[in-house]
Amino acid sequence: MLILAIGLACGPAHADRRVALVIGNSAYKSAPKLGNPVNDATLVGGMFKKAGFDSVDVRLDLSASEMRRMLREFAGRTRDADMAVIYYAGHGIELEGTNYLIPIDATLETDGDVLDETIPVERALFAVEPAKQLRLIILDACRDNPFSKTMKRTLASRAIGRGLAKVEPTSPNTMIAFAAKAGSTASDGDSRNSPFAVALVEHLPKPGLDLRKAFGFVRDDVLKSTGYKQEPYVYGSLGGDDVPLVAVKPAASGAQANPQDAIRRDYELALQLATRDGWEAFLAQYPEGFYANLAKGQMNKIAAEETRASAEQKANAAEQQKARLIAERAQKAEQDKAAAAAKAAEEARVAAEKQKQIEQARADAAEQQRKLAEAAAAKAQAEKQAAEKAKAELAARQAAEKAEQAAKPVADRQMPEVEQKVAALSPAPASTLSAADLTKSVQSELRRVGCLSATADGDWSAASQRSLALFNKYAGTQFDAKLASVDALDALKAKPGRVCPLICNFGSKADGDQCVKITCRAGYRVGDDNECEKIQEKKPVATREDSRRRDTDRKQTEAAPSTPQASGQMICNNAGCRPVAKGCRLGLVPNPSNASVKVTGEVCN
Repeated sequence: MLILAIGLACGPAHADRRVALVIGNSAYKSAPKLGNPVNDATLVGGMFKKAGFDSVDVRLDLSASEMRRMLREFAGRTRDADMAVIYYAGHGIELEGTNYLIPIDATLETDGDVLDETIPVERALFAVEPAKQLRLIILDACRDNPFSKTMKRTLASRAIGRGLAKVEPTSPNTMIAFAAKAGSTASDGDSRNSPFAVALVEHLPKPGLDLRKAFGFVRDDVLKSTGYKQEPYVYGSLGGDDVPLVAVKPAASGAQANPQDAIRRDYELALQLATRDGWEAFLAQYPEGFYANLAKGQMNKIAAEETRASAEQKANAAEQQKARLIAERAQKAEQDKAAAAAKAAEEARVAAEKQKQIEQARADAAEQQRKLAEAAAAKAQAEKQAAEKAKAELAARQAAEKAEQAAKPVADRQMPEVEQKVAALSPAPASTLSAADLTKSVQSELRRVGCLSATADGDWSAASQRSLALFNKYAGTQFDAKLASVDALDALKAKPGRVCPLICNFGSKADGDQCVKITCRAGYRVGDDNECEKIQEKKPVATREDSRRRDTDRKQTEAAPSTPQASGQMICNNAGCRPVAKGCRLGLVPNPSNASVKVTGEVCN
């Protein structure tokens, strides 16, 4: 039965990183205490842990500052997560079409206090935004809100709705689940947990079950259990593929599972039972090995406790015997004998207590050694998997870059006006990237965000340094431009589109990601500010010779390339960025450190 219970409790392993934040608010200071939110949060948090989530943070009865801090910390954990889930149980309120979560220290004396004392639902959406595959918000906050009945209205026309308002997420792969449909309230039920929480725990962790189907089953269960008075509702949408909260365990391939995992899970379950029968069952199944030795140490600790309890029982019996003899006026010899027996029993109890403490210390040390050994094994396994994944991703990225370079002429790749948008590849871990690969990856990302016009050649030249300095300026970062770093690469990959503005030559203007020539209507020309201005009419000059000379000068000017004036272009170097000087333009100039290489610089007449 012990081994069967362990097998049922263990879920499948997942390659994707999943994180969850669970908040339950019951002990409100300015409103009657709610019975279920804390119980519901504990139940749902346990469900996420059993489902194998990498990080599950369960927090109960939070103030406004604590809720903001937890959302801020959770947002940091979602940056490298594939799936991020927030579950909230407690009071919520809708004001002017916006939903807010109510901390336990809120008083909400007026409707204006909602803006200062509560947490908008958009703050939770912001916290899950960095997740790559799924962003899920579950709100069990549709209860009948006592604050809306007592708060004063600063404007008679200001609306405070019943339940929560409808929400339509703007980010893809984002879902918001309400315990009750927008504009209606939810029931806490008559048991320890709400019908909504019970249905969530029943259906969400089913392996391979798509979330849309799972929430459909939740809806059906809640409707039945509430007599069709409460209907859960889900807002947002997912793509065509199934998105389960718990994926089906794939067939074994590649690296095999650690054979010690099953023994470890059995050991941990026996450790939770902490009984002699549990440890005897474990030793019967695994009589030898590292965990068997740990189990024997736990058995010794239990034996010491039993010895201590027996000695204490004997000491108590001796004390009772001593009291009885004194009460019956026994002879002094008998009293001395009873006193000696009581003293001996007390000494035996003290010795047993010390022995118990020694066994406890040994068991704690063995347990600590076990945890350290398991952590080291898990770390080694994770590093091995990360190295294999990084190797595969690096090979795919290099093949894609070679295909891109072969398909597109070199000249086209060097022109900033024809900047190609390339989807950012997932970077390999910093420990597996060489300096040349890291430099090339940073240069590729600088090209993608519009800060570098040269090709990604793996040479961290002055042009690359100026490009990173330009990115620092427009992205608000402070990376060292003299070298390519992993932090800079991560910051670049976090930017979804262009960061540096598109800079065009004089006579052209930015149109999306391209420079187009400025065309002025008749009677207008491109002025010094790179805008169309009206041509000033000039009175004819007296002689025909002057007219011919002007025509000749005009033709020469039109034939010559246009000279950039004050075009709004910027040039950057190690000292910073400044506007291009009047009469100058951006062009290719020899690299000061290597004259055979051309870099972007200032060309003046």
